Amino acid sequence: QVQLVESGGGLVQPGGSLRLSCAASEFIFSLSGMSWYRQAPGKERDLVPAITGDGLLTDYAESVKGRYTISKDNEKNTLYLQMNALKPEDTAVYYCKTDFGQWGQGTQVTVSS
Repeated sequence: QVQLVESGGGLVQPGGSLRLSCAASEFIFSLSGMSWYRQAPGKERDLVPAITGDGLLTDYAESVKGRYTISKDNEKNTLYLQMNALKPEDTAVYYCKTDFGQWGQGTQVTVSS
């Protein structure tokens, strides 16, 4: 069974940066596109960025364009999300997801002074 484990969340001040990782186990990682979602308290889970299996194509929500970068390392079976210029409204639990429907457990990102 595929397991996705996110890490890298935490508390950061506005304007700061964080890098999230999502490690996949027992999975043909290179064949699957992947995505990051986030869910703030009382809100729906929203797609943030997505990337194709080969890592060549990406798509971003308007709210994070120019600040977030999604990437994947198919040799390490790991998905990344580099988040820069963080804002308080970026506060949420961040989840990674495969195109086959598997989800990670989530990692909390809190942006606050």
